[in-house]
Amino acid sequence: METTLLEPSKWEQFQAGWELFRDPILCALIAGCVLGFLSVYVVLRRMVFVSAAVTNTAGLGVALAFFAEIHLGVHVDPLVGAVVLSVAATLLLMVEPARLRLSRESLLGCAFAFAGGAAILVGDRIAQEAHDIQGILFGTAVLVTPDQLQAVAVAGGVLMVLHLWWFRGIAFVSFDRIGATVQGLPVKLLDTVLMVSIGLMVGVCARALGALPVFAFSTLSAIAALVLDLRLPWTFFTATVLGGIAGAGGYLFAYFYDFPVGGSQTVLSGVLVLLMMLVRLVQVPFKHRA
Repeated sequence: METTLLEPSKWEQFQAGWELFRDPILCALIAGCVLGFLSVYVVLRRMVFVSAAVTNTAGLGVALAFFAEIHLGVHVDPLVGAVVLSVAATLLLMVEPARLRLSRESLLGCAFAFAGGAAILVGDRIAQEAHDIQGILFGTAVLVTPDQLQAVAVAGGVLMVLHLWWFRGIAFVSFDRIGATVQGLPVKLLDTVLMVSIGLMVGVCARALGALPVFAFSTLSAIAALVLDLRLPWTFFTATVLGGIAGAGGYLFAYFYDFPVGGSQTVLSGVLVLLMMLVRLVQVPFKHRA
């Protein structure tokens, strides 16, 4: 008699290959949580396009690292390229645009368009790494190397400790700059810490996960949390949790339904915004009845 061998189910394949999937899921979880926390600052301070410009710049940094390796024979770690350019872009965007007779929106638009276009041009000259460039721009984090996971975990851990330690000061400076100045807080220092934190985390995560999901984690997580109209500490907590769900959940959705990882993580971030809107619509009439 012939015996029929049944193919293992997706879940069985996932369990069998857990060691392979563990690092990218953990990386996405950490990145989503930390960027979700920072996203509250990004959205409430109206810096959404800062995040977009910095993520594009991180992609350009990785592309330039590959270009230097291939055409100039100079080895530059792509992670270093992403971090250096993203932090540099963040510091540049802190410059008061009025000095240049420009609006902040025009400066951000210029940085966003230039970085995105330059990444595509540089990518055209490094055909050997074309797949990596597409991954950097749109996110295809099927696999994450141990070095990338370590970089995301270390950067995320250090930044979270720092931000929880200085939470009151950074929040005060971010949402009441005049009051913080009157109280004698080091406004410029705390502002620089926040901006460098965003640039550093975006650069590290963009190398591992791609610019598109990183942008989603650093904006949509806060938008979803803010819809619920919670107290500020709970808004940060909710945004952190939702970012983690989008990161890890998006990876799992992509695996089980055969979708691109970056796109799945980004779409799930948007779905969470819609879900929070529905929760809010249900919550408001209930409060009125109470």
